[in-house]
Parts: sequence; C-alpha cells; structure tokens
Amino acid sequence: MKNALITGITGQDGSYLAELLLEKGYNVYGIMRRKSVVDYGNVEHIKDKINFIYADMTDVISLINAMKISQADEVYNLAAQSFVATSWEQPIATAEIDAIGVTNMLEAIRTVKPSCRFYQASTSEMFGLVQEIPQKETTPFYPRSPYGVAKLYGHWITKNYRESYDMYACSGILFNHESERRGKEFVTRKITDAVARIKHGIQDCIELGNMDAKRDWGHSKDYVKAMWLMLQQDTPDDYVIATNETRTVREFVDVAFKHAGIDVEFKGEGIDEIGVDKATGKTVVRVNPKFFRPAEVDILLGNPAKAEEKLGWVREISFDELVKRMVENDLALVEKEIKISKID
Repeated sequence: MKNALITGITGQDGSYLAELLLEKGYNVYGIMRRKSVVDYGNVEHIKDKINFIYADMTDVISLINAMKISQADEVYNLAAQSFVATSWEQPIATAEIDAIGVTNMLEAIRTVKPSCRFYQASTSEMFGLVQEIPQKETTPFYPRSPYGVAKLYGHWITKNYRESYDMYACSGILFNHESERRGKEFVTRKITDAVARIKHGIQDCIELGNMDAKRDWGHSKDYVKAMWLMLQQDTPDDYVIATNETRTVREFVDVAFKHAGIDVEFKGEGIDEIGVDKATGKTVVRVNPKFFRPAEVDILLGNPAKAEEKLGWVREISFDELVKRMVENDLALVEKEIKISKID
C-alpha cells in the first residue's frame, strides 16, 4: 500500500482526491492547521479513513514532522490561499502560503524522503494577461494578481527542485474547476447558491462583477484524476488540465438560472447591465463595480492535448452537467435550511 500526504485536504480538490486515493487502496494522510475548533470541511464523511497530521505550510519543521509520520510515497500540495480577491487584501500572507509554503514542502521532502513524488497545484491564473489563445505548457506567463504571482513562484520552484535535485516533482496547471463542494466565496458557487435562494424567494438579486470575463470551467472530480496520473508516469513533467472550452460569467449565470427553471434576459452593458426574470419582470442580476478586479484577467482557455496524449486523461463531466450538479446541490441545501427554520 502506498502512503499519500495531501495538504489542503479539507478543500474541494483535497476531498475528491482523498476519495480517489482511498478507492485505490492508499493510506491517506492529510495536513490540517490546528484551530480551536476542528473543522473537517469536505472530508467530514470520510474523516475516519484519513490519518490527520497537524502542520502548517509556513512552518517547515511541522512539514518535516508530517513527512516523518506519513513516510509519504506521494505528496499532493493543494494547500493555498486560493481566493484571488483576498490576495490583494492579504498579499504577504498569500505569498507566504502559496509561494514560500511550496519551498517548505519541497525541503521537507528532500530532508526526509527525497524519493517521494511531489505534485504542485499550479493555476491558469499564472497566464493572466494571456500571450496566446489557447494557453498551453509553453505559453509565457503574465500573472495579474498577487495570487497568480505567488503561484508562479511555486510553479518555478517546483521545476527548480526537479532539475537541481533530481526530484520527481510535477506541476498541474489547472484551469478553473468547480463542484458542489466549492466555497461560497468563489463566483461560481456564489452564483448557484444565489440562484437557489432566488428560486425559493429568500433572496431578490445577485450582484456580480465583470460579466464578460471568460473562463475554462471543468469539474474538480475530473481534475484530481489528472493529479494522480501525473505521479504515475516514468518521468516527471508539467501539464495543462483544461476543457478547451471557454464561457463568460454571463453564460454561467444564464445556465444556472435555467437549471432552476428561471429564464433570464440580460439588458444593458458594463456596470449598467442587469438580468431580468422574463416571467416576473424582476431584476435578479446586477453588476456591482466593487467586484471588478484591480487588474482583470479577460480570458482563460486551456489546451489539454499533452495531458490527453501522455496521461490518457479524459474529461467526463461537461460544463452543462457541472452547473446542473451545483444548482441541484444548492437547491437541496436551501430547501433543507427552509425546513429547519420552520421547525425552529
């Protein structure tokens, strides 16, 4: 049985990856930060199958200890301050976790078990002001946020350790991937949660930023399979994981409302744009300038050809199915909230 250590195990990707590795017979270890109240997040349902270790990405000693305890054959570094908006508010904390934290983890591996295979969660946000469309592994980077800059450091330090110390270290340049387990601070989950609340009459409207921003959206469950595949190859390498399809935020909103049985018409443009429920005439979508980024990333579109050819990776969940799952999940959660409130 292989031992796997996952940082960021309570998040969206960490939970799907933990499920995948458990199915494959791994001993799964997960790093958690010590808090006054233990929060298992998205792995609550499988917490008894996971070996939890208290550690912190900013404390290399704790990571060395985690490696000694787990004796990991594979490390998946998914821990990050991953909310782009917060990276402008907390740029130093973002750098300490998303940049220096990667170095700390690599040093812990090099110190304890240099034969361990390492996966680094890189991001399409590193492309930022895109230099070509679609983006692939050789596309020049141009990050447009403290988050993107910090992740670029993590990406390059991973490559540097691979080439300097002959470590098996890979980076997955993952484009936007969502799921029912996505946090509500992210725009996709913010949308589906609001759609469910509007459907049930407990919210009037959702406020969003740039409706024209284009993203390449896939499902997290598909993308964690690519992470695992990267560490099963003979030679370490970096791969773009994407769908090669791009949609605007507006399109995401439109599809989400349709899955809730609401047909929306969009009127106006820019900060004056609104979305109106055709059946009632009520405004259900507004643009709020406060949600625009200081430096916008207009379009992200990834080419996964290398991953498809060399890893045999295949996306199974379509964009429409992704949105449908998220909306249905949030409709069920809101219905549960309503029932509980009536009992109280």
